Amino acid sequence: MPASPSTARAINDRLALRLLQQEGPLTAGRLKQLTGLSRPTVADLVERLTAAGLIEPAGESGEQRRGPNARLHRIVAERAWLAALDVRTESVSVLVSDLVGRVRAEASAPIGDDAGTGPAVEQAVTLVERAAKEAGADRLHAIGIGAPGLIDPATGELRDSTGLPAWHRRLMAGLGERFAGARISVENETNLAALAEQREGAARDRETFALLWLGLGIGAGVVLDGTLRRGVSGGAGEIGFLPVPGTTGLPSATDCGGGFHSLAGAVAVTALAAEHGVTADPAPPEQRAAALVRRAVDDGGPSAGRFLDVLADRLAVGVAAVVAVLDPGCVVLAGETGRAGGSALAARVQDRLGRLSPLATEVRTGALGGGAVLRGALLTARDRAQDELFAPAER
Repeated sequence: MPASPSTARAINDRLALRLLQQEGPLTAGRLKQLTGLSRPTVADLVERLTAAGLIEPAGESGEQRRGPNARLHRIVAERAWLAALDVRTESVSVLVSDLVGRVRAEASAPIGDDAGTGPAVEQAVTLVERAAKEAGADRLHAIGIGAPGLIDPATGELRDSTGLPAWHRRLMAGLGERFAGARISVENETNLAALAEQREGAARDRETFALLWLGLGIGAGVVLDGTLRRGVSGGAGEIGFLPVPGTTGLPSATDCGGGFHSLAGAVAVTALAAEHGVTADPAPPEQRAAALVRRAVDDGGPSAGRFLDVLADRLAVGVAAVVAVLDPGCVVLAGETGRAGGSALAARVQDRLGRLSPLATEVRTGALGGGAVLRGALLTARDRAQDELFAPAER
């Protein structure tokens, strides 16, 4: 059954908006080429989207031709304001951007264990308010949150998990109260990192890959056939609980001690570095582990090399388990520690993986480091805002 005229217009409008979002300012002629639509149809949609306040003139192209140059059109960047949060156990980072993804403000703040649930939520919400004010945002249309722990697929809410502060679970409600009307979503931090690396980072050419997050804890993001996989309970990729050789015990349902986390988490990496005489200035565990790995890569000496070798041995054990189950063809070492290791660590892991698994797997370094969570949260917020703003053209 052919589409009705209104449905066809909605499809054409959304296609044009997506192209303007991805490609930047375009002329009507270029939109015609990219969409395959007729000149009158493109002229009609440009007029319609301009009247709706979704696109605006952006000067003229530099094309050399008779008569005036073609007018460029672009998304109205201030049509929507977006916020992204990276919520850690003892801190929160936020950025605010316009609809085309230009970051207008950034901020971060520590939140101590003794803050209490109410004050901690107030600190985080106030940080978002300040960033929005600095950006010049009159309101926030969408807020994306990255947090550790499991996200309930049925409700989209952070599940009650041992070890996570109570203010994490209260944060969505606090943001909803302060930013009425904003579309708020929360996602596991590692999943957001995988989304960011897929769309803007090291896995842009891959439809299927696994991301190994190396930070305070250990996690994996799984993308199969272009789709992020969360699992039935939201726990796909919780490989910190993976039983592996080389630990002193086994993990339990409430404690990943004895699992892969015990070999590759930030505390374990720091202890391993000390065993090999690699040192760094005092810092929080995640930042210190990354600094130690970076120093070892830069040092290039025998002790530093042995530290990286043993770390690669440990990482390869967990990666081999992921590869045996998923056969992703590509594994991205992400997070601050993964990025600090760079190609030196990735090459070591790939070499060891080749001895453990018959499945050919490329090991890459994440391109976005610790900022991948914020980028993924921002991409999620932008998608939700676009779904809302571009929807009127579908009716």
